[in-house]
Amino acid sequence: MVTTEDTLPLLPDKPVRRRRRWWGVVLWLMVLPFVVWAGARVFGLDSGFPAVQLIAFTPYVAATSLVPLVVAILTKRIWPAVITAVATVALAACVLPRWISDSSPEPDGGPVIRVMSVNMLMGGADPATIVGLVKRLDVDLVALQEYTDEAKAALAEAGLDQVLPNAVSYPRPGVTGSAVYSRFVVSDLGYRQFPSTFGQAQAGVRVPGAKDVRVESVHPCAPANSRLSGCWERDIEQEPAATPDGAVNLLIGDFNATLDHEKFRAVLAKGYRDAADVAGAGFEASWPYDERWFIPGVTLDHVVADKRVGVRKVTVHRMPNSDHKAVFAELVLPKA
Repeated sequence: MVTTEDTLPLLPDKPVRRRRRWWGVVLWLMVLPFVVWAGARVFGLDSGFPAVQLIAFTPYVAATSLVPLVVAILTKRIWPAVITAVATVALAACVLPRWISDSSPEPDGGPVIRVMSVNMLMGGADPATIVGLVKRLDVDLVALQEYTDEAKAALAEAGLDQVLPNAVSYPRPGVTGSAVYSRFVVSDLGYRQFPSTFGQAQAGVRVPGAKDVRVESVHPCAPANSRLSGCWERDIEQEPAATPDGAVNLLIGDFNATLDHEKFRAVLAKGYRDAADVAGAGFEASWPYDERWFIPGVTLDHVVADKRVGVRKVTVHRMPNSDHKAVFAELVLPKA
């Protein structure tokens, strides 16, 4: 057989092959972080610094994972496309359900309770706004974190004691104070002291027509740096389990955690549901709320309820002079 110059296959020259090789390396470098992130999220490998801090931004990573997927498809790179698609689907499966309202039934004939959480940022949150929200939303119970003596006095002056006259109050300097104010009669169940200096006010609440209710104003140590990541993990592990045959437990406050933290999901596994997740409002960011910050918002504040509790809606609201938004939930309690 005679081979002429016209019948020889045309091979890419060396510069073209080199560019293709480098482009493949660049694409794999784009894909790898999303694969690692998906693995950490799915298998709960978010312990320690900086994983605890980063995992909170999983919804943004899930959306961004479409970029290398589209690039891989457009450049016809099969394996990068397949592997990125798996990571994207895994991340989507983790975050999209919180956007979809559950259809679970409400307790039959139980009373409604409207609750709110406010992190007061070392007592500085605007008391008039807090009282205004309590009145406008017809709030029955508010859990306060970073509650100081100055905040207690300012809230009293703004009229909180008139609309929610019953309180379990543990003011502290700085960030460790905690309180529960209620329209209903309360009993003081103490201050849950964590291994850190943080703690939580505990209140028994007598809601007419409902089973006994037990509320905690949640605030574990914030995992703000490498030293405090372990502090947060130790604190949040001590959040109490639900009591299916006893009082109805509500954990309301700043968990310093999102649904993407394995430690927070472990709290839910103790017999709870996240109200925002149930209501399809799981993407409502509550932190940071402060014009000085340029950080994508995440959902650190939660209303966590016993599985017997129905959820009608969850909303977030601006809170001047705090770095958190207030979180409001309308719940239906099991009847007595």
